[in-house]
Amino acid sequence: MAFTHTPIQGLVVFEPQVFHDDRGYFFESYNKRLWEEAGVSTGFVQANQARSTRGVLRGLHYQVAPMAQAKLVRVVEGEVLDVAVDLRENSPTFGQWFSIRLSAENKRQLLVPRGFAHGYVVLSETAEFVYQCDNYYSKAHEGGVRYDDPALRID
Repeated sequence: MAFTHTPIQGLVVFEPQVFHDDRGYFFESYNKRLWEEAGVSTGFVQANQARSTRGVLRGLHYQVAPMAQAKLVRVVEGEVLDVAVDLRENSPTFGQWFSIRLSAENKRQLLVPRGFAHGYVVLSETAEFVYQCDNYYSKAHEGGVRYDDPALRID
């Protein structure tokens, strides 16, 4: 299992070890002990799933304290371009963004820490997007960032 730290502190890409045989495949999508051994502490309390069609853009969403959320995101069907924007005002990478293709095929996952806006656009005909959160959803604490904000220049 491989953990790759991105250029933005706290954003971590996880590529699970996949075991294939003539029946299909198996992998651990999450193992608390392995994540903690890699120096990543999580405490997930909620899991969500969304299905969307090609071109649908979801995000860029975030929640503010005390209901800010870290998310572990992945795709179980199709492919998306996933984007996280650093909104941590004291961060040296404030305002910077990171993108990665997540797909059912590559099985990559992205850990998006608290303090980030997050979103994705569907690249395949359909996509099923699954994510775990370390805090509960709160409409009163949600916010958003425009995906086409000229200051961010997200591709």
